[in-house]
Amino acid sequence: MRLVALMHPTQMPCDLPNPPVPAYMARMTRALTILGIESSCDETAAAVLRLEDGKVTLLADVIHTQLEEHAPYQGVVPEIAARAHAEIADKTVAAAMRDAGISYADLDGVAATSGPGLIGGVLVGMMTGKAIAQAAGKPFIAVNHLEGHALSPRLGGDCAFPYLLLLVSGGHCQFLEVRGLGQYKRLGSTIDDAVGEAFDKTAKLLGLGFPGGPAVERLAKAGDPEAFDFPRPLMNRPGLDMSFAGLKTAVARAAAEAPLTEERLADLCASFQAAVCDVLAGKARRALEAFDPGEGESLRFVVAGGVASNQAIRAALEAEAKDFGGELFAPPLRHCTDNAAMIALVGAERMAAGEIKGIGDLGAGARPRWPLDEASATLDPAYATGLKGAKA
Repeated sequence: MRLVALMHPTQMPCDLPNPPVPAYMARMTRALTILGIESSCDETAAAVLRLEDGKVTLLADVIHTQLEEHAPYQGVVPEIAARAHAEIADKTVAAAMRDAGISYADLDGVAATSGPGLIGGVLVGMMTGKAIAQAAGKPFIAVNHLEGHALSPRLGGDCAFPYLLLLVSGGHCQFLEVRGLGQYKRLGSTIDDAVGEAFDKTAKLLGLGFPGGPAVERLAKAGDPEAFDFPRPLMNRPGLDMSFAGLKTAVARAAAEAPLTEERLADLCASFQAAVCDVLAGKARRALEAFDPGEGESLRFVVAGGVASNQAIRAALEAEAKDFGGELFAPPLRHCTDNAAMIALVGAERMAAGEIKGIGDLGAGARPRWPLDEASATLDPAYATGLKGAKA
């Protein structure tokens, strides 16, 4: 297992820029210090965050990746991921607390991802958090992993509510209205593969290894984005739903037509990435046209999740935001992928809003499926059948 980010408070920006303070933060009477734990997929992460008067200070941020364990299989193996989380969770938390320079008694709460995700990993992180909370006599906050991504731009930029959100990663792809803490409305989502999943599967069929997203993006820079005329699924239909499974199949067929030279690989990657950019930008255009931020509010468009680190996708979305007189917000690159800082932030904001009382969510269970906008999701026939995946 490899440590990809171990940051001491003296090495990171402690005084992060902050958005206008919501009313519930303005009523805060003291600072809140939260330990966050993330283990929903193939990163084991712990972070310590302090929230005071709407100002975020990140005291520690530790992330262990499992890339080496999963690389031979060219994808995440749930059983291997769960065992790896179990082996390193306590050490990761200890490293974060040591870097923060505080004791468990100094915490105001413990937040942990409680879904959605790979259930074995979710259970490891959740039970670790519950054990610490009980032993230290602190409230436990069960956090929706998707809410962590939804609020992650608030870690490092001037991103006030409300905003239009595009969540894009290996497990989910959806547009949502974010009106405030806990106020989320899903506008559209993928009906099959998530964007990150499509990148990884494309990389696998092209023999580029794992993780596939960075490999495809790297090769695409040297390729011709117009070399292959790949489909732009669902662009001829109204609404904001998306589809990427057919695009992946089109790449597979094109790849089988001739030997995969270095030039051909680059062209395939560039053409695939261009198709993804066109779909996301086109759907974003529709979402921006319909989104009403409210009287006197600026138009803010947020992209979050692992795929938000793709520079071509960021550029395409930024252009759409500018066309509508808005601004694109995204988390710092280290907080695009799974991390515990975003989980700690959700815990801190929920505590500041007065949502956590007594022992908090100590009785909550792990959830492999947990839509961010559950009210809308339960009306979708695919919700009960699982057709939209674990993180829909």
